[in-house]
Amino acid sequence: MNAKKIPMWQVLMVMAFTIASLCYSMFFTPYQELHIPLIASAIFAAIVAVANGYKWSFLEEGIIASINRSMQAMLILMIVGAVDMGGNPFFTQMRPGKINKKTGKEKIFKLIKFRTMSNKKDENGKLLPDKDRLNKYGRFLRSTSLDELPELINILLGHMSIVGPRPLLVKYIERYTPEQRRRHEVRPGFTGLAQINGRNAISWEQKFEYDVKYVDNITFIGDIKIIFGTVKTVLKREGISGENAATMYEFMGTAAAEPAAKEEVTN
Repeated sequence: MNAKKIPMWQVLMVMAFTIASLCYSMFFTPYQELHIPLIASAIFAAIVAVANGYKWSFLEEGIIASINRSMQAMLILMIVGAVDMGGNPFFTQMRPGKINKKTGKEKIFKLIKFRTMSNKKDENGKLLPDKDRLNKYGRFLRSTSLDELPELINILLGHMSIVGPRPLLVKYIERYTPEQRRRHEVRPGFTGLAQINGRNAISWEQKFEYDVKYVDNITFIGDIKIIFGTVKTVLKREGISGENAATMYEFMGTAAAEPAAKEEVTN
């Protein structure tokens, strides 16, 4: 297919928009928001290209094909999840985000994931333990981290970043020490330093130490290393479950002793 040449002034316009967006982000917004102008620039460039009837074979066969496969995978997981879970395939829950410097409080947002556990209850109407509600399909989603895919929506909405401390439960805020709460000084992430250093196989305190370490040493190169480390961890399926638990026991506070019977929660 013959490609139509885009006028140079439009190419320069896209480049200027991208550079201006990145400069604005680097000097006036937190580092974790750099993905926002990059996405905006990519969309702007695509609009310019389409408006000029410009098409690349790699764009048609590569990017579009990848998007189609991703959408197909999401659709398949939605259908299988709805059938396997007997209803809504999504799990939503309010989670704390980055601390607002003006109010000193975390911004609360609704996290969205694929459901990995059923809503089976006992004779008293209480939910069964996680290990009894987590079936083979749910274990597959967790081991491959496919249950996290819908969080891309949270990233696009600005609730989360690609890399950062994982968003935990709102009720944990009052249980953190001042040092542990520093994990909320940056946006929560799709993956983080703790996820490539043990995931659910390490203690809460160790997780929080990694989170604060990330906050104090956040860099672009560091994020790239974490992303590649995440791929490696997922492929090896390491740290999926907590010790002697289907998931991870509830965090009761550093000073509190772990409960005799660990209460499992979905993180």
